[in-house]
Amino acid sequence: MSDFVTQASEFAKQGGGIAWLQDYRQTAEASWQKQSMPTRKTEDWKYTSVRRLVDGNFLARPSTEAIDTDIAKAKTQVAGLTSHRLVFVNGQFSQALSSDLQDLDFQLTRFADADEIQKGIIAEHLGSVVSNDAHIFAGLNGSELSDGVLVFVPKNRQVETPIQIVHLTSAQAEQFTVQQRLLVVVEHNASAQVIEQFVSTEEEQTSFTNGITEVVLRENARLKHYRLNMEQQDALHVGGVHVNQAAHSVFDSFMLGMGGILKRTDVVVNHLGSGSHCELKGVYLPKNKQQIDYHTNIEHQVPHCTTNEVFRGIMADESKAVFNGRIHIHQDAQKTLAELSNKNLLLSNKAEINTKPELEIYADDVRCAHGATVSQIEEKALYYMQSRGISRKEAEVMLSFGFINELINELELAPLQELLRPVLANLFSQDDQLTRHLV
Repeated sequence: MSDFVTQASEFAKQGGGIAWLQDYRQTAEASWQKQSMPTRKTEDWKYTSVRRLVDGNFLARPSTEAIDTDIAKAKTQVAGLTSHRLVFVNGQFSQALSSDLQDLDFQLTRFADADEIQKGIIAEHLGSVVSNDAHIFAGLNGSELSDGVLVFVPKNRQVETPIQIVHLTSAQAEQFTVQQRLLVVVEHNASAQVIEQFVSTEEEQTSFTNGITEVVLRENARLKHYRLNMEQQDALHVGGVHVNQAAHSVFDSFMLGMGGILKRTDVVVNHLGSGSHCELKGVYLPKNKQQIDYHTNIEHQVPHCTTNEVFRGIMADESKAVFNGRIHIHQDAQKTLAELSNKNLLLSNKAEINTKPELEIYADDVRCAHGATVSQIEEKALYYMQSRGISRKEAEVMLSFGFINELINELELAPLQELLRPVLANLFSQDDQLTRHLV
């Protein structure tokens, strides 16, 4: 057991946590105490160092000091988006920034506010998808579980209004840890849209966020899922999205990774019922000396399931990115259709991408494909645009944005498109004149 694991275990014991989840917390703590912090010799962490986390002093709780209301609203509200919204500031629920959750035709509640029926739902499903042993930081998350969010959609219920869960961090005098947990259960023939946002104020961040999301989709259930990591560039974030899909269910997810000196997200999708479909798309955009790491694992365990996975990344300055996409076709998973594509654009000679698309196939009647590309902006394209009166810098911005714009245009929620376009465009240039065509 490493020093960090030991210290984090002692830190978790001091937090109190939710009394009625004590058994789960103890199980998670036991799993966490068996862990060792990953090193370069740990295959899944070969290209991502956790030294910033281990060497830092993040094992402290955030203060409850309130931040400026106007700043908080600007960071947590999306213009033009009507939603059922829960907002957490430095891990603490903010009633003032959240919407009224009365008279809903589905269950949306904090773990701390759960009634007896909701407690039963949480107890039944919490930890049923994520493996505390396989996901290194899941045990730490569970051992310190002091709150979380439950989204439960009953069978045959269609929730049209998006459900928005926002986590805001602000700079504090001392480094601190925030544990975040989301449990989504969509019953038979039901559907919903869930937006997870991780944002921060503009000051240099002192936070480490450990966020775990579990999703259970019953037969014919549909979930449109967005996970947007948009923290300030000094924040640390380790998280995971873990999904179980029953027969004919649909999990449609978009992920955005930007900001944060260290950002790691593990995505695990289990096809457990015939006819299920997973649509997984993502964009990662590190700059300066940031590092972003996406590890995805799609488990096809039964026949007649489909997966379409597309991730694109743009690396600038001295940043690094890691993409490891694995699709595992089990022996019984005949008639599987699965495709994986990863494309990367390097804007600097000092930028780095480590990409490894994987297909592991044990069935003989499948259609699968995978591929990855790494490139720089083509000089011919730059020359062509310059010959049409466009400056080189403006051409570089337009070509970079165009590399990811296809995925942004596919977002079904127009307010999210309007939120992301100016943010992404300004990543490549701080000059508004160079981004005037993009927003």
